[in-house]
Amino acid sequence: MTGGGSAGHVIPNLTLLSDLRTDGWEIHYVGTRTGIEAELLRSEDVIYHAIQTGKLRRYFDIKNFVDPFRFLIGIIQSLLLMFKIKPSVIFSKGGFVAAPVVIAGRIAGVPSVTHESDRTQGLANKICAPFASKICLTFEDTINDLSPKNKRKAIITGPPIRSGLRGGDAEEGRRICGFDESLPVLLAVGGSLGSESLNAIIRKTLPELLKTWQVAHICGKGNIDAKYAGVKGYAQLEYARDELAHLFKISEAAISRAGSNSIFELLYLEIPSILIPLPRSVSRGDQILNAAEFEKKGYSIKLEEHEAESGEALVNALKRLVRDRAKFVEAMRGANLRDSKALIIEAIYASAIGGSKPPPYTNNRTA
Repeated sequence: MTGGGSAGHVIPNLTLLSDLRTDGWEIHYVGTRTGIEAELLRSEDVIYHAIQTGKLRRYFDIKNFVDPFRFLIGIIQSLLLMFKIKPSVIFSKGGFVAAPVVIAGRIAGVPSVTHESDRTQGLANKICAPFASKICLTFEDTINDLSPKNKRKAIITGPPIRSGLRGGDAEEGRRICGFDESLPVLLAVGGSLGSESLNAIIRKTLPELLKTWQVAHICGKGNIDAKYAGVKGYAQLEYARDELAHLFKISEAAISRAGSNSIFELLYLEIPSILIPLPRSVSRGDQILNAAEFEKKGYSIKLEEHEAESGEALVNALKRLVRDRAKFVEAMRGANLRDSKALIIEAIYASAIGGSKPPPYTNNRTA
């Protein structure tokens, strides 16, 4: 397995790990030494390998002159791992660490399965696509962006949803946040790496929000603001993993960036949301397309960051979300989500050297 740079490139791998381990797979994970993947995999029963790699940028940076050489070193390191480990298959979730691994796999004759969470392919996944055996996609329209050759390798799976998200405990969620039952809970999520601008919008609007909500704010590592410590009805968390199911359990609505993993979890749990996607000035625009797709299907309200900055637009959108909550929930219940994990695991088995179909789900494997 490989993928890194943000939790969105790691959590789906973690979601698949327990099922694959139950099936008897020995799991090796290739990431960077200091990326978030190294931190998240620390407590997992996997063999971790760190390689060098260069960040894949679409903008000018002096490091662009150095990183191609680091990228080549990463391919060489990955190739040595292929000959040492002799893997049956590679599963890649994307991020800049994934491309050297998939390329090295192709050179060594090891098949790869890639997965794209967003409506548009990330740069790393675009590089990986010609070298992959199977390309798993979340959004059906993404297949139209692929070359004819890559279309033949593509399958629509949806994103793997973390097991246990529906098993949260409301009492534990309130305990974590220090909340009572006097007001509904609004979950604000800036993404695994946080979002300074979204955090600022939430905190700017906080006095108005706290009139009708208790706010659980996942603000990213190092982004807790001591000025707001002890504010009644407001809880700040750097990151939530095991706690997330409990926070979901108490949340009536959410404000979130529009990363695919986060928004599909909200869809899965039928939590209506206001999506504030990363603007094109700091992204390739994938979150804008994700949010537009969810708004079109009636799952969410899309709000541009420049609109949300006023605070008034955010409060009005929340009022609409509450007023029409039943309509949003009804649309979400009709989403007919695929059994994404089963489809992805089947692609892994089918692509593996000497591949076969996975065993059916049992009580030991979490559907």
